[in-house]
Amino acid sequence: MNLTLTVLEIVAPVFLLAGVGFTWVKLGFEYRINFVTQLATTLAVPCLIFTALMKTNIDPAALTALSLASVVAYLAVTLVAWGLVRVAGLNRRTYVAPMIFGNTGNLGLPLALFAFGEEGLSYAVIVFAIMAIWAFTFGVWLVAGAGSFGKVLREPLVWATVLGGLFLWQGWQTPTFLTNTLELIGQMAIPLMLITLGVAVARLTPGGIGRAVVLSGIKLMLCVGIAWVAGLAFSLDPTAFGVLILQVATPVAVTSYLLAEKYGADAQSVAGLVVVSTLMSVGALPLLLAALL
Repeated sequence: MNLTLTVLEIVAPVFLLAGVGFTWVKLGFEYRINFVTQLATTLAVPCLIFTALMKTNIDPAALTALSLASVVAYLAVTLVAWGLVRVAGLNRRTYVAPMIFGNTGNLGLPLALFAFGEEGLSYAVIVFAIMAIWAFTFGVWLVAGAGSFGKVLREPLVWATVLGGLFLWQGWQTPTFLTNTLELIGQMAIPLMLITLGVAVARLTPGGIGRAVVLSGIKLMLCVGIAWVAGLAFSLDPTAFGVLILQVATPVAVTSYLLAEKYGADAQSVAGLVVVSTLMSVGALPLLLAALL
């Protein structure tokens, strides 16, 4: 009973805030998703990442182990997802990226914070940054046929991770007034991302629901299994282990839909994957948390 209550206390704020965004749109209120997303990804999230890393007391060796485990996990997921899509005869440009990339920002960061505290958030931003770099390079190539390494170098969240890692490694701290300012800005990130997730899901027009159910189930089992093995292989501590599995197992990111829409893939099928996998996570993530806590 106590475990059930703990899990509910972790996941309830996540889905309630997403529900606020969903309800907001359904009531007909305005929500400028492009502006809010840009505000979150270029200002709030980088501040959150930088301060989380700078103030963490985690051993740098533990962060290195998690980074390596994340790279291995995403490479393994990529290879298996590519193989499954090819065997099933599905379109590569439409289906491979959604099978790889999860919602590690909007959903993964809040879950890690609520489940494992500030230490979990520090671990989660590492996985988030690695996924983002892979998505902006290989992920764009999958959908568009062209890489985007230059875009990676222009992403504030990447530099926030690098700078935060440097401050962690050297034991540096920004002046108190600046730290307080950055933390205040970073506190916007999680509620903004969750509400925006609900707004995005409310506005999607899903297609191919039957196929989306099957693929979403396969993605969940594939990602959990691979992340679990990677965590064990690198002997991650319990918090890092749990964060890695949660992050890799998050549902299909809305970014996958935006890329499909932009580069002419089957955007409606990807929208179906986003909606179905997100709804599936309402039941799956609490069960996964119960197994990890």
